[in-house]
Amino acid sequence: MEFDFIWIGLGIAVAGFFIGEGLKNFNNPEAKSLFDSLDDVQHGLIKENEVHDFMGISKEDAKTLIDEYPDIPHIKINKKVYYPKEKLRKWLMEIGNNNK
Repeated sequence: MEFDFIWIGLGIAVAGFFIGEGLKNFNNPEAKSLFDSLDDVQHGLIKENEVHDFMGISKEDAKTLIDEYPDIPHIKINKKVYYPKEKLRKWLMEIGNNNK
């Protein structure tokens, strides 16, 4: 019986949160919701072992990026390679435009 009240209270709190978020944007339907703003979170650096997902290439190709393209934006911190996300995106766009 005690846990029933906890679940009811939790449900009311969650419902109140979502109703409040909806009322904040009632007059501005173009505003981003909480979940949309979470998707826009941009991380500054991409680890070397994750860059293949960002670029859409194989892991083997990602390992040779710096050797084949020394001008690729990257930094080394404690012998680990990181790629700045926005600079890497711009670099990829430039490479794509040069190959057209």
